[in-house]
Amino acid sequence: MREENLQRLSGFTTNLNDPYYLHYKFLFRDIIAATKEYAKGEVFDIGCGNKPYAPLFTHCSKYDGCDIIQSSGHQVDILCPCTDIPLADNSYDTIFTTQVMEHVAEHQKMLSEAYRIVRPGGYIILTAPMYWHHHEEPYDFFRFTRYGMEHLFTKAGFTELQIIPNGGKWALTGQALLNSIRSSLYGSKKSLTRKILKAGFILFRIKWLINIFYGMLEKYDTDHSSTLNFLVVGKKPSL
Repeated sequence: MREENLQRLSGFTTNLNDPYYLHYKFLFRDIIAATKEYAKGEVFDIGCGNKPYAPLFTHCSKYDGCDIIQSSGHQVDILCPCTDIPLADNSYDTIFTTQVMEHVAEHQKMLSEAYRIVRPGGYIILTAPMYWHHHEEPYDFFRFTRYGMEHLFTKAGFTELQIIPNGGKWALTGQALLNSIRSSLYGSKKSLTRKILKAGFILFRIKWLINIFYGMLEKYDTDHSSTLNFLVVGKKPSL
């Protein structure tokens, strides 16, 4: 069982000083909208970590979660792999899971488990990346296209799918640029040139400029075939 190098999200706010601003801005926006519309009743969070999204479920009657290791805030209710969750069939009204599936080698089995434990008529709300650099290595296995998502969710049994891109090509381009700059400037190798470039990066607020510029371009982008992440809403058919 994987038990190391787990990064824990602490909240769902961001700002222009965040190197992952373009990533989080559109991801958080769409998660907030989806949970407001589709989360109901008893909610189960697969890969819940410290439950940073708990405030989004105050209108629900119950909010539990599982993970493979206890979080630093001791928020995990059930310790288990997401491919083998010790819950009875039809246990919860809503399944929520965000930025987890790319780390699951048997992701189809994860979706089958989600389908098993959600009640008929209930929803799954899931996000996963189409683009991102390697992270939480070596447990970083997949990236997902719109068509890959449709195939996986349909195979699991979910219907009425909504596959929503979290931002478009300009958000992706700006975030990829920032990721590349940071990996070059903040790498393990130290040199005078790197120190000078790093100082210039900070002094001239390049991060802010990139976030502002590509965020503005994103307002005028209608082509979201290229995106950072997808949010998927699926329904388990009623009996």
